[in-house]
Amino acid sequence: MVLKIQRGFLTDTQVIVSPYFNERPIGEMINMLVIHNISLPPNQYGGPYVSQLFTGKLDPNEHEYFKTIYQFEVSSHLFIRRNGEVIQYVSFDKRAWHAGKSSFQGRDNCNDYSIGIELEGSDFEPFPLIQYTKLAEITRCLKNYYPIESIVGHSDIAPVRKTDPGPYFDWPVYLSSLK
Repeated sequence: MVLKIQRGFLTDTQVIVSPYFNERPIGEMINMLVIHNISLPPNQYGGPYVSQLFTGKLDPNEHEYFKTIYQFEVSSHLFIRRNGEVIQYVSFDKRAWHAGKSSFQGRDNCNDYSIGIELEGSDFEPFPLIQYTKLAEITRCLKNYYPIESIVGHSDIAPVRKTDPGPYFDWPVYLSSLK
């Protein structure tokens, strides 16, 4: 299947709309892709919790950790599960709230000009090949629609606060698959 983008959304992809987005600044070009990792509860995979977080529906009583994050207003454009399933929360043309306080090459507010992709994973174990395959397929598609110049990790734009996508994210495998 060849991926396409229509009105800011990947075709043939599950969409769960997040309320956590806004307009990009007028005239701002989307030129960066930010790779993240997430697992909820930490280091556990599967389940509805990432979607619940990104839609403001995370129940703090479901897990002790959720009591510290359930009120966060965060989102990502895409989430790629460990089995390769892709969920989109925010149109690529809108500003998702994935990067937080961030800066890249002297430019602040990376949310203004980036697309955020969350991989279901952690800093403590390798990512499955299917995630790299899906991420590369999506990246190629995005590069056909937007002038993507930089592909970075969350740790590259918020190095004091963030470590993701983490030491087990295999940049050479991912980047070589883009060719």
